[in-house]
Amino acid sequence: MILKSYLIEKDINLLNQNIVLLYGENFGLKDDLKKKIIESNKDAEVINLDQNNILKNNNPFFSEILNISLFNEKKIFFIYQTNDKILDIILKIEKKLSVQKIYLFSENLDKKSKLRNYFEISKSQGVIACYADDELTIRKIIIEKLKDYNGLSKQIINTIIESCGLDRIKLKNELSKIISFFIDKKINVKHLQQLLNISVNEDFDLLKDHALMGNISKTNKLLSDTILEKEKNVMYLNMIHSRLSKLQEFIKISKNSKLEEAIKELRPPIFWKDKPIFLLQAKKWSVSKIKKILIEIYSIEHKIKSNYTIVPNSLVKKLMLDICNTANS
Repeated sequence: MILKSYLIEKDINLLNQNIVLLYGENFGLKDDLKKKIIESNKDAEVINLDQNNILKNNNPFFSEILNISLFNEKKIFFIYQTNDKILDIILKIEKKLSVQKIYLFSENLDKKSKLRNYFEISKSQGVIACYADDELTIRKIIIEKLKDYNGLSKQIINTIIESCGLDRIKLKNELSKIISFFIDKKINVKHLQQLLNISVNEDFDLLKDHALMGNISKTNKLLSDTILEKEKNVMYLNMIHSRLSKLQEFIKISKNSKLEEAIKELRPPIFWKDKPIFLLQAKKWSVSKIKKILIEIYSIEHKIKSNYTIVPNSLVKKLMLDICNTANS
């Protein structure tokens, strides 16, 4: 049974199936839905599991599912990193569930996925596609969160969108900063730009632009010369994501318009000094190429946030080379 994410976001009580699959690249949306699920089931015991651990030994999992505690009979299971391998286990337990709920979290699942197909055609279980947010969705979140603030102009909203790069997780962090800083509920553009650190690393911006243009020699030189700050790696990914999303939007618009007319339709607009670079980049990219790199970005960001033993700078540098090579492919 296919469930629409925007409807579930509005009313989490519509999510009444025993087992639900949430898949897609939008980690922020999945995190928001998870929090809503927990809030609407405050009397339930929450159990977090990983698919690999269940596959290695599923006996503890079956025991947890079938063993109803006298003290807390309602349980919610969140199972992460799921794929087709867990389907057999789901088939074994779905008819044995009573009050227990299971939520499976997956990254992108293509149309050939057995797990995705099973949940889509199921009449009793649900599936939610969590695709990347577009600008309209991000704009609605900002307006809703800051509706009681004075000075919430289009410029303010565009500044916030520019800062978060259409990343819902980054957006929540930025909104949290704004709410904490503007305690009088009056937003000032100058103070907002300082708060969100809009003056981004110019060296990385240059590196990003040359990589997207497929300039191999310049990209390699900048990779050697540019110092990547560890605490800014997620911000670097957001900058790349933002530009790729803008290129993707432009490519779709330009199919039916002249380039100069298409670029005028972009919102937020491209600054005049960036237009020549943007047009050069657009000639190098297609929607399929962009989607390939966006998936890589989501994967890198997930690794950075979930594994503190990795060296994030090396992942970002490899990404820049991959971008440059993909631009020329």
